[in-house]
Amino acid sequence: MATIVATMAGTVYKVLVQPGQSVKPGEDVMVLESMKMEVPVTAEVGGTVARVAVGEGDFVNEGDVVVEIE
Repeated sequence: MATIVATMAGTVYKVLVQPGQSVKPGEDVMVLESMKMEVPVTAEVGGTVARVAVGEGDFVNEGDVVVEIE
């Protein structure tokens, strides 16, 4: 199982995937907001989303797991 982690500290602005959905490498899985900037978080590997660990409005730190892919 692969994990996707937050690339920076911020608030989850938008979740773009849900469990069971297929993703490709390089596809955006969510958008983080920090200091009024919107920063996409992308999948480094392809597969099926097993779990979305955070929801919109949640605060994450850099390195926190946000999505698991199988």
